[in-house]
Amino acid sequence: MINELDVETIIESEYPDVAVLMSECLSFCGLCALKPYALVNGARIFGKTPEEALDKIRKKIEEELALFAE
Repeated sequence: MINELDVETIIESEYPDVAVLMSECLSFCGLCALKPYALVNGARIFGKTPEEALDKIRKKIEEELALFAE
């Protein structure tokens, strides 16, 4: 579901210091069929829609980057 958006291009353009790795299967069988999700530094990020998932991914990235800014 999340593949409906070009998440890799969007995130890499907004956060050039962030590495994005795309994978067709993250080995959480059936989860991708239920709702869009991604892993951000090992944390599962879910959304009801791909757009909501992308917004939550952005928020998690901001939280992670804030840890290094201190």
